Amino acid sequence: MKKTLLIAIVIIIFFISLILFPKKQEEAEEIKVIATLFPYYDMAKEIGGEKISVSLLLPPGAEVHSFEPKTSDFIKINNADIFIYTGDFMEPWAKRIMESINNKEIIVIRASDGIKLLEDEDEHEDEDEHEDEDDNGYDPHIWLDIENSKKIADEITKALIAVSPKNEMFFIERSNNYINKLQKLDNDFAKSLEKCKNGEIIYSGHYAFAYLAEKYNLKHSAILGISHDTEPTISSLLSVIEKIKNEGISHIFYEELSDPKIAKIIKEETKAEMLPLNPAENLSKEDFEKGVSFIKIMEENLENLKNGLRCK
Repeated sequence: MKKTLLIAIVIIIFFISLILFPKKQEEAEEIKVIATLFPYYDMAKEIGGEKISVSLLLPPGAEVHSFEPKTSDFIKINNADIFIYTGDFMEPWAKRIMESINNKEIIVIRASDGIKLLEDEDEHEDEDEHEDEDDNGYDPHIWLDIENSKKIADEITKALIAVSPKNEMFFIERSNNYINKLQKLDNDFAKSLEKCKNGEIIYSGHYAFAYLAEKYNLKHSAILGISHDTEPTISSLLSVIEKIKNEGISHIFYEELSDPKIAKIIKEETKAEMLPLNPAENLSKEDFEKGVSFIKIMEENLENLKNGLRCK
């Protein structure tokens, strides 16, 4: 009798705990996702919804190439279900993270796998999918071609389903909705940038818009090139200034999270107006706290491109 009573009490306590602490039960089932860069973080959040807990490894406002992961970051990644990064050519510190992972269950998404990488040369492509070696000289901002973003979103969806098959339809539905948003964004870019008086993006930051430029048949030149250790030469500055004057270019674009000192110099010499253009690898702390999305960043980029390139 006592044993039956004890079992009944345990069962009652169990069901009371389910009623009183439902959130804790759900949290225990959350899929842990860690993304190095903002686009992957935002995609995972959109597709995973309340079923996942997603963290952005790169602190808002930080520069990806100079970032150094802390010991706590290594531990966090090792305890995650899914880890998303671009490749060693974007996150040079990722190799150390990969070597430190001893969690055999973790799914690692290298977002650049299967994507043609563009070099810092006009209309030059690397025709082969890259291997595991470091890739130097490539534009790492692969997500700025919306087709690449759709591929990455698909890989994230597959990984989430692999971790939690019971939520497959939930993830597929959200993924389809998100990819439809990306497709609308792609259509808006194509239509808006089809006829522009100036077809060249002159960027005072680092080489970041090769994918976007190729996708929409634009030219793209960046004063600082790909390497974040470079400084502009006097001759390169004079060449850009002369180009802007000779071709009547009305705007120069600058990097959103960096000091636009180069753009200011060019503006003083040419009277060209300045407009921000965000490569979206990260965002400011203020925008992150506001919940600004990758799609919102790209919509703002489109408006600035339409104005700066004088599109009809």
